[in-house]
Amino acid sequence: MALIGATVIDGSGGPPRRDAVVVVQGGRIEEVTGRAEYRPRRRTAEVDVSGKWIVPGLIDAHAHVAPWALTRYLAWGVTTVRDVHGAQDRILALRRRVNSGAVPGPRIYSAGAMLDGRPATYADAIAVDDAARARRAVDRLAVAGVDFVEVHTRVDPPLLQAIVDEAATFKLRVGGHLGLTDALTAARLGVGCIEHLSGIPEAAGDPAPLYGAHYRSFWLGWTAFERAWAGLDSASLERVAGELAARKVALVPTLVLHETFSRLDDSSVTGEPELRAVPAAERARWDVPGMVERAGWTPSELAAFRSSRPNQDRFVRRFAAAGGLLAAGTDASNQLLVPGFSEHRELELLVKAGLSPAEALLAATRNGALLLRADSIGRIAPGKVADLVVLAADPLADIRNTRKILQVMVRGRLLRPDSLRAAW
Repeated sequence: MALIGATVIDGSGGPPRRDAVVVVQGGRIEEVTGRAEYRPRRRTAEVDVSGKWIVPGLIDAHAHVAPWALTRYLAWGVTTVRDVHGAQDRILALRRRVNSGAVPGPRIYSAGAMLDGRPATYADAIAVDDAARARRAVDRLAVAGVDFVEVHTRVDPPLLQAIVDEAATFKLRVGGHLGLTDALTAARLGVGCIEHLSGIPEAAGDPAPLYGAHYRSFWLGWTAFERAWAGLDSASLERVAGELAARKVALVPTLVLHETFSRLDDSSVTGEPELRAVPAAERARWDVPGMVERAGWTPSELAAFRSSRPNQDRFVRRFAAAGGLLAAGTDASNQLLVPGFSEHRELELLVKAGLSPAEALLAATRNGALLLRADSIGRIAPGKVADLVVLAADPLADIRNTRKILQVMVRGRLLRPDSLRAAW
């Protein structure tokens, strides 16, 4: 197949290539050339995409994948997901089925079940309470075939050191939603990726009250973490951003998660029309009012979360300016985070935080591939897998144009979003 005439934004960070031709064969990109240089070949289906834009398939770098979400991701142009936690046997079996082509869906890279201290926040996490058990847990994950290791909030520095050391034996990168370990300590211990901007208030301010909240419960810890951002000074944020960038730690900030939780009292968030793409049973399981009650969030708490948002954006901006690797992720399919669609909201929020549209797009393509150490995705170039998105408008002129999806190619197969939606 040859896609002819579009402007190609190839994920390299270089300038767009106008009036280009992308030739695909056997699920991989064979050639990217100009229309003038293109030579038609026998038995090639030619698709005219003149006046359109082509970008690499998007990568959601922080997801909780469920079977119902697979075609939602594809309809919104997300062709790869980094799954950070699920019931281990279920998610690894789903990964095998999708990656083998048995069922349609984005490529799945998975951590299996996350590692947590005791008591674990989630019943299906792997709880460890000493270094020996932590190492054995990593061994079991490696044997199961996970793509990376993920730790959660109750992992303290001694546990984290054992996990990182053991993971290195299997050449597995460790990511973390931090709670009892600050971001700089995690970086010094060798953590490769920090989720949700966690551990940064602990590194930039007084960690003691935050650690106390994390010890008491997940929700108290999250509340204290969100509130703490508003009190951080710019010099501390600069210091932490600079060291994390220098240590080559990747960040998946999930700004869409912070923004959504800060606006749970806003009907434009809780009533977003794209939520209708989520099955009714799943929306019922979310039980957003119940979550708010369990967390103890009052209107004043949500207002405090909103006060923290500018400093979160400031940190993202400074980390990027220091050369840090940002990857776009969403936390879908947790509460109010729609698989696929939330990736586009994340791109918009990254631009609002101060990134250019080109930088935001790299966060959702090339940078996600770098985080996954997957050199076959995230780019439009010869030899790469044929995952790409055809857009009706220029995303570099307005990042919201990534939502104007005409066609999605995954594994060399060209799909129309309307056809995917018709089968939901």
